[in-house]
Amino acid sequence: MKDYEAISARRYRPPRLGADFARFWTAQGASAVGGQISELAVPLLAVLVLHASASDVGLLGAARWVPFLVLALPLGVLVDRCRRRPILIASDFTRAVLTVGVVVLAFSGSLTLPVLVLLVCLLGAFTVAFEVGYQSFLPTVVGREHLERANGRLQATASAAEVGGPGLGGFLIQALSAPWALLAHAVTYLVSAFSLLGIAATERLPERSGRSALRDLGDGLRFVGRDRYLVSLVGFAGIYNLFAQWVMVLFTVHAVRELNLTAGQLGLVFSLGAIGAVLGAAAAPSSVRRFGGGPVMVACAAVECVALAALPVADASWPVPVLIAVLVTVFAVNGAGTSLSSVVALTLRQLRTPDHLLGRVNATMRWLSYGVIAIGAAVGGIVGESVGTRAGIALGCAGTLLTVVWVVASPLRRVGDPRLLATHDAAPTVLRPPSAAASAVDEETSS
Repeated sequence: MKDYEAISARRYRPPRLGADFARFWTAQGASAVGGQISELAVPLLAVLVLHASASDVGLLGAARWVPFLVLALPLGVLVDRCRRRPILIASDFTRAVLTVGVVVLAFSGSLTLPVLVLLVCLLGAFTVAFEVGYQSFLPTVVGREHLERANGRLQATASAAEVGGPGLGGFLIQALSAPWALLAHAVTYLVSAFSLLGIAATERLPERSGRSALRDLGDGLRFVGRDRYLVSLVGFAGIYNLFAQWVMVLFTVHAVRELNLTAGQLGLVFSLGAIGAVLGAAAAPSSVRRFGGGPVMVACAAVECVALAALPVADASWPVPVLIAVLVTVFAVNGAGTSLSSVVALTLRQLRTPDHLLGRVNATMRWLSYGVIAIGAAVGGIVGESVGTRAGIALGCAGTLLTVVWVVASPLRRVGDPRLLATHDAAPTVLRPPSAAASAVDEETSS
């Protein structure tokens, strides 16, 4: 019996994800840290240096996300027709060059709002390529059977970057200037590119379908449209992203101009608040095992939306330590929900999609769920300019509650173990007690 237990323990011990994943992880971590720095540095550059208004900041936010609306679908076709690693590396090097361009123009005094909007839009275009290729390349690096663990680690790293990135960005902006913070982001792009160059995994060249790019693009759209789980995930992300971006565009302006927070204090709020996201990502595998993917996503939707409702209540008359503590709590609770639900959603998407369609499906999901962020940023900026940042934030927070309604009404609430919903060549071998597996299968058929 003891020998059997020892063999079983060895059998179920998770294998190491390997050196290639370590390099991929490093690339993703560097990109995540840089992204958090620029997420604070770019709007503050506009507000503090170019004296941008709320609608200007909304336009800048829209420019960052419009490429997802315009380019995600054609780039998804490209990702499925080419090897994915070269696309990731080229995207990193190009974004580094564009970011250095922003820095040079800012230091020379030649930077204007229209030029910044154009450069941010170009950066967004290569970010689309990276995002679509990155999620499609991961199964090649780790294999589909390890996706949940790999996604959990990557999400935890992205969440950890949210802890250090804004604080580092706020420090650089306050101690030096916003352009110096952006220069640090350019360096992280280079770290990512060189890490990806070290990956040794063999990536096969996709076979040519002989069909037009338009037909290939249509295949991705139809695949998503026919899968009720993917449609549900699009709605979840799309509704939340639209209103959350509306809120965040206004909050940056509101925090500086109405709450009188400095760049360093704002960075501190985002950094400490991101601890919740780290904990949420780390808890994803155990939470799904214990409660099931559906209940976890419903709970996350409720928590992340309700938490934001405290933002318009915060007031500049509060003592600064109390104000910072409240804001940190809001972003920590919100981050825990978004981070945990993101791990479950991404794993489910990858398991539901065959490899030859993964680029187009990821692009379709990004097109729909990220494209609305541009709309949210623009509308949020316009509303904030019309009714004030506090009232605008309150309206955005009310809109996020529609996310909870969507998730509760969708098939997502009945998901048990996401691995049991794998289809096509995505299906892994699931090691679990027969009774539990049967229960999860019954749950899926009843939905």
